[in-house]
Amino acid sequence: MIRLPTALIAWNSPQFMAVLKREIEQLDGGLLPLQQGLTASSHALDDRFDAMIIGATEESGFIRARVGVFFSGLITGCSCADDPTPVEPQSEYCELLFAIDKATAEATVTILAD
Repeated sequence: MIRLPTALIAWNSPQFMAVLKREIEQLDGGLLPLQQGLTASSHALDDRFDAMIIGATEESGFIRARVGVFFSGLITGCSCADDPTPVEPQSEYCELLFAIDKATAEATVTILAD
């Protein structure tokens, strides 16, 4: 479960975007749907990522924040000696929608299509 209590407290303040960015970047990457956001590789590396807050609105008791996420992925191969698959991380990007419940600070995350 994702909770973003500090971002909820900062809502409607000038610091909201910076607070939300910091709080998202402290999450365990395994909680985010990064695997579904892959475009250049086949396995998401969720150990390090950067967030960019695109925008946020309030509606129906939720804060909805559109967030760009920069992360890395690998192209997995067969691990054979002559496998030409590159083993260097590939840059990836996807956009996520965080819906933060204003009563509980619990957030759901969905991937946004291009």
